[in-house]
Amino acid sequence: MIDQESEKYMELKVKVKVGCVEDETMPPEPVSPTGQYFNSSVLSVSIISVLEFDNPIDDSSSVALINNVFLPINPRFSSIMVEDGGGGKHWKRVEVKVEDHIKVPHFPEGLSPESYDHYFHDYLSKLAMDPLAQTRPLWEIHIFKYPTSNASGSLVFKLHHALGDGYSLMGALLSCLQRADNPSLPLSFPNTQKAPKQDKTFIPQVLSGVLNTVFDFCCSVLKSSFVEDNQTSIRSCQEGVEFLPINIMTVTFSLDQIKKIKSNLQVTINDVITGIIFLGIRLYMETTCEEAKNARSTALVLLNTRSVGGYKSVNEMVQNKEGQVRWGNQLAFLHVSLPKLSQCSNPLKFVQETRNVINRKRNSSAIYLTGMLLETIRKYKGPEAASRYIRNTLKNSSLTVSNIIGPVEKMTLANQPVKGLYFMVVSVPQSLTVTIMSYMDQLRVAVGTEKGLIDQTKFKKCIEKAFVVMYDAAAMPK
Repeated sequence: MIDQESEKYMELKVKVKVGCVEDETMPPEPVSPTGQYFNSSVLSVSIISVLEFDNPIDDSSSVALINNVFLPINPRFSSIMVEDGGGGKHWKRVEVKVEDHIKVPHFPEGLSPESYDHYFHDYLSKLAMDPLAQTRPLWEIHIFKYPTSNASGSLVFKLHHALGDGYSLMGALLSCLQRADNPSLPLSFPNTQKAPKQDKTFIPQVLSGVLNTVFDFCCSVLKSSFVEDNQTSIRSCQEGVEFLPINIMTVTFSLDQIKKIKSNLQVTINDVITGIIFLGIRLYMETTCEEAKNARSTALVLLNTRSVGGYKSVNEMVQNKEGQVRWGNQLAFLHVSLPKLSQCSNPLKFVQETRNVINRKRNSSAIYLTGMLLETIRKYKGPEAASRYIRNTLKNSSLTVSNIIGPVEKMTLANQPVKGLYFMVVSVPQSLTVTIMSYMDQLRVAVGTEKGLIDQTKFKKCIEKAFVVMYDAAAMPK
């Protein structure tokens, strides 16, 4: 599912003029195929991003901040999606009434942070279910002014996935933020360069790539069309699960401790945290049903298909000609089977097994064949049919895992220090969604669960237990 933007449009240097309607001299930007897939009659996916603040929120400058900083980032934030008459859609610039996009909930005053935790979680659950209005630009900002256990106040962004993927939207959000220590300096991010690949002889490498591509593509088609995961304590198999209430909770890990596991195993941070999550899920499944610990369960790991090692500026994404850092939805799904407890007596094997599977799938060309398949479906059956294929891909699996790299330094928004941040993908036809984000010296794992199916308290304890046993196993002498 690689976003195919209009090259001609992306080369234009677009400047938003807030409060004005569409410039008729500017060619309309077509909605990319992936943007149409994520906003259709069968699938409508959004991203919720939460900023937590050290101090109570001062929202007196919120309208000016949105007008002067947020809206000029990209014309899509001032546009709606409309039919173009030829079966496709394009973005149409409209007048933005900022006040319609800002929501400030009101609750009883003087309660404890623990009480406001419940109000905040219920508010997020309702926000996840409420669809964004298609008659105005597809974003909202919610200002939660009450203190919770994690923050003195919280700012919640809800943006439709059709606007862009996590990389694009997080890049846009970070464009509104500054370094707390020195606002004149740009935010910096952890080094994400991959370790050099081992040399392999050419012929075996080509044969291996071909075989892996064929195998992975066939398995992907089967799992997206016919083969469903087992019904388990993390997958209800209920039709229309994307419309049901969800719970969102977070688990925080020390990035330094994760790095110690990484160094001991000679793997990446993503390998470690994904292995911890998979082990925690299996431990949770074991607590609910002994047989479930080995049930057929598949995770969809989201892969950013850009060939970049970190964020680029929004201008670079909008104007990029090579397409490596282009704004939009440039992502693909990797089907990764959760290792079984019976096959991984050593918890470290969850990391190694997960790493091997993901690396092999990343190095095959199956994701590009899948992109071609979606394009073929779209061409001959229309975008709704392609959207239905993506929905089946999500529905037939047990969970989705996605991650985003956050800045190393502490940030501020309008001089207000940001204590933490996390995000969640909502309105997906799954009972379990996991997202990961780093910020300063912490790694924040957010878990979205179908309300009434998954015991959040028990699930969180299982994830924390997985981390402890993984950390202890990595620290043991070899």
